[in-house]
Amino acid sequence: MIRTPFDTPPAEGAAVTVAPGVLWMRLPLPMKLDHVNVYAFDDPEGWTIVDTGFDTGRSRALWERLLAGPLQGRPVVRVIVTHHHPDHVGLAGWFMQGGADLWISRTAWLTARMLVLDEQAQATPQALAFWRRAGMPAELLARRAVDRPFNFADVVHPLPQGFTRLAEGDVVAFGGRRWRVAMGHGHAPCHVTLWSQDDDLVIGGDQLLPSISPNLGVYPTEPEADPVGEWLESCTRLAALARTDHLVLPGHKLPFTGLPFRLEQLIQNHRAGLERLAEVLRDAPRTAVGCFDILYRRRIGEGEFGLALVEAVAHVNHLHRAGLVRPVGETEGAVLWGA
Repeated sequence: MIRTPFDTPPAEGAAVTVAPGVLWMRLPLPMKLDHVNVYAFDDPEGWTIVDTGFDTGRSRALWERLLAGPLQGRPVVRVIVTHHHPDHVGLAGWFMQGGADLWISRTAWLTARMLVLDEQAQATPQALAFWRRAGMPAELLARRAVDRPFNFADVVHPLPQGFTRLAEGDVVAFGGRRWRVAMGHGHAPCHVTLWSQDDDLVIGGDQLLPSISPNLGVYPTEPEADPVGEWLESCTRLAALARTDHLVLPGHKLPFTGLPFRLEQLIQNHRAGLERLAEVLRDAPRTAVGCFDILYRRRIGEGEFGLALVEAVAHVNHLHRAGLVRPVGETEGAVLWGA
């Protein structure tokens, strides 16, 4: 079963000690998932930070409070980024300007650096075509066509050249421990998880979350991708490393134990969703957006519509690769999927 030894998260500007030499802190996010967890590991020469939060004025001010308070004015010598999403990589470049080294997977560094440089004033033709084929309603599509889209540069500090690559199977040392690197895929390519070889700690990022499933999305950059398949493979592979006594330090929510149970739960949740979806599509074709009620069983508001769309496409893509569904027609430019 899943247990959460620390039921009260740290307040803004404060830290909770979760293991010897390990501090848990939180940065706010301006969205429904309103926080990201960050961690500090005590090293002789300073601190190793895991993940950073968005690059915003509020986040920088909170980090200044944390550096002066719980981190005791000692330098940040190293930043480890679990994956390229902006709530995790946002302030990495800011810390690097202060002298910190960056440890990250090559794919995550290249993706983050490319996205920071790729600033768009309007949605690209490829994005509009992708949303239309997925079944985005015409009125929402029209607004997306003229609104400025989200850009990484809005909340991610520029990344200087130069990083230390984390690769599958590496053993690295920080925070008084040796850590094995194991990569996850599906939520983000080459997502770093770190498994202590000296005690029961696991750094999970968004690959290992206790009570929510991370978004598995397909995007206009790779419209035929199968992140659901990659996710299921990763959960199965990481389960071979998991122990019930592991204390997982996740990117969101609370640190937890019971990782083998949680990984099996994550696998079964997605398999059940795929089975429901395949059964419905056998009876009547639908667009990807038309599958929302099958996958989510709740109303999807406009604020979460984009994440719901990319995950619905991901599940349809997985069924398509498995030969269980195929395109059977179109409606207003959207693909209809059926058996």
